[in-house]
Amino acid sequence: MTVSRRFVMMGLAAGGLSACTGGSGGGAPVLDPGLRPQPNAGWSAWVAAFQPRAQNAGISPAVFDRAFQGAGFLPGVIERDRNQTEFTRTLEDYLAIAASDQRIALGRAAMARHGAELAAIQGRYGVEAEVVAAVWGLESQYGTRRGDIPVMSSLSTLAYDGRRGAFFEAQLIAALNILQAGDVAPQAMVGSWAGAMGHTQFIPTSYLQFAVDFTGDGRRDIWSEDPTDALASTAAYLARSGWQTGDLWGMEVQLPPGFNIGLTGREARRASGDWAALGVRSADGGALPDHGSGAVVLPQGAAGPAFILWRNFGVILRYNNALNYGIGVGHLSDRLRGEGPVRAAFPPDAQGLTLADRQDLQRRLTASGFDTEGSDGVVGRKTEAAIRAYEAANGLPVTGMATAALLARLR
Repeated sequence: MTVSRRFVMMGLAAGGLSACTGGSGGGAPVLDPGLRPQPNAGWSAWVAAFQPRAQNAGISPAVFDRAFQGAGFLPGVIERDRNQTEFTRTLEDYLAIAASDQRIALGRAAMARHGAELAAIQGRYGVEAEVVAAVWGLESQYGTRRGDIPVMSSLSTLAYDGRRGAFFEAQLIAALNILQAGDVAPQAMVGSWAGAMGHTQFIPTSYLQFAVDFTGDGRRDIWSEDPTDALASTAAYLARSGWQTGDLWGMEVQLPPGFNIGLTGREARRASGDWAALGVRSADGGALPDHGSGAVVLPQGAAGPAFILWRNFGVILRYNNALNYGIGVGHLSDRLRGEGPVRAAFPPDAQGLTLADRQDLQRRLTASGFDTEGSDGVVGRKTEAAIRAYEAANGLPVTGMATAALLARLR
């Protein structure tokens, strides 16, 4: 994985957009005993066998010893690796978290605090400040959830586990090179369960390739409270991946009546002028701007919103190759710029509930004493647990499902 081939496809690595949210995307991380080093003879033997390979890759024995001092096997990392696709979200659910009112407000405040740095970064790399801030917001909720798991422990656990052993061993070698270069001390090299680090969640190989020392202090420091190097590194990554200054990532569009949806899809690219000739317009009914060749997509089918995706969208996907993530970054950047929410309605879910229905259900459950810990309309673990508790307390079959019948009963 470079940052462009994330293995956390629908939930951001350090918890910025957690796959385990229930009613809300907020909340402090729960201390998990499985994320504390535990004795494991197999892991210890693997580390001993790995040391000569690390030295052959140029890692000094002293650096290796310091890096692994206090490191250990983390069973919780294996559990997360096995279950990372447990939740898949519709675009509606994803945007409800990624571009929530709270995330937008926090983002605008963060941009105000770091406006001078973001302006300087934009000036050097040509990536708009709102885009850099949107990546920051999705990856670590503007630095508030950068991850606190020791990277040497997490990466060595995953390499030892062997499911993607060669990949994680390469990340481990890269992490040791970062330590050897003196950019960070071993105890400060922390991140997500999968080894992504800092404000914008770089994995070690991507750090080595793209991270920059924007502050000029001699270290490419993406871990500290100061986000400057991390934000500049993200801009450098996007710029080197082909970002076109001034071009839009994409936008919501209107399709004309009778439009042939067989023309849609990420691979079905046409010139903007050709789309306009077919009747595609901006979401407000205006003329479609020309940002070159683009694709029209319908993430939730013909009954939901339509988007046109231009070249810069593909650059965002280099950071995380998931459609929802790319639209999430783009849409959040638009909201941070002052634009409005998605205009078109999303279709009801499989149970016939709209987002407003699910929000109403969460509010009513909470008011009845079954706290969903938020009312964003996203049915995750907390909402499902509240439903199960309500069903059990009222003598109903325990399903944990948000249904129209349940909402009608609560009303």
